[in-house]
Amino acid sequence: MEAVRVEGFPPMLTWANSLFRFLYSAGPGGGWTDTPPYSIIEGGKVVNISLELNGQPPLQVFIRPSERKEIVLRSIDLGVREIVTDYNDLVSYSEVGSPFSTPKAALCLSGFHPDYSGRAYKDLKSQLEQFGGGFEISFLAAIPKGSGMGTSSILAAAVLGALSDFCGFNWDHSGICSRTLALEQLLTTGGGWQDQYGGIVPGVKLLETSAGWNQMPVVNWLADRLFSDPSYKSSQLLYYTGITRVAKNLLSEIVEGMFLNEKDRLSVLKDIGYHAQEMYNVIQQNDYYRYGKSILRTWELNKLLDAGTSNPLIESVISRIDDLSIGYKLPGAGGGGYLYIVAKDPEAAGRIKRILNDNPPNSRARFVDMKISSTGLEVSRS
Repeated sequence: MEAVRVEGFPPMLTWANSLFRFLYSAGPGGGWTDTPPYSIIEGGKVVNISLELNGQPPLQVFIRPSERKEIVLRSIDLGVREIVTDYNDLVSYSEVGSPFSTPKAALCLSGFHPDYSGRAYKDLKSQLEQFGGGFEISFLAAIPKGSGMGTSSILAAAVLGALSDFCGFNWDHSGICSRTLALEQLLTTGGGWQDQYGGIVPGVKLLETSAGWNQMPVVNWLADRLFSDPSYKSSQLLYYTGITRVAKNLLSEIVEGMFLNEKDRLSVLKDIGYHAQEMYNVIQQNDYYRYGKSILRTWELNKLLDAGTSNPLIESVISRIDDLSIGYKLPGAGGGGYLYIVAKDPEAAGRIKRILNDNPPNSRARFVDMKISSTGLEVSRS
């Protein structure tokens, strides 16, 4: 993807802060078809749901101006901060384990580094003087890293969206999402488009792209009765297993298989795309039982794509609730994080809760309330 080049910055904006809220996206079906190079060659198709967790958007980004000619990065949930005073501080986004890799890469793509700016400045301080001052970026992620709920992609989209509004770039949703793809390439994490589009666009939907470089999904909306009707809603559970994983390693293996044209993997990816359309039809028909079976089929296809999708710890949790469930899967790349469970009925869901609450796999495991978002991306100023 061509680098974003900013030709100049507007005068300093006057609001105290910008607040961006993103909802987490969970892909019940079609995941991996949105990932290049497969999506570029074949097109992508993903059924995606935007969720609020525990009654609130679990990711927020704040930006406020500062008179000091510096950029302050602050992670509220981790309790750490870093002060950026020169360009070398920004290009350290590639440092493994840094809590500020994503915002640093976002700042580069937004033109706060000479490699991505159409103007030349002596140093970052001079650029911030021309801009009108420094600023602080604070973010809060009330969800564990490695959860499988699109945390890294949605954080990237949130920071880019906040910078767009703060700097007056006026990037639309597609512009933010395409830059998120570029940011993930900078971080060498790769990834597709479903997480960021799923977090920005509310509700239940089928996201589709055609083959080609322009991966701009078409949104096909779905009714949410399977998820909002009281009896159906109470039968669906989201359980944080306390087992985390890094998607980068699993992603690199699957993407390598795409580039090498591994016949078995490409065949599974084609089946995953077909299955996403089938799931779309099942949700349209409001068939809860078939929906649960579709979730189970998604899990089986993901494991066929890569054995690392599951592990003995996850399978031990599943074995304890299997006879009470119609289907289940780990959102995201797999290996850990959240477990989405479609129970047979509300009574079975209650029994699943008692089983896992009485004997959790670790001290971090817990059930999380989920609700479909009707708003998606929200922006407010004060």
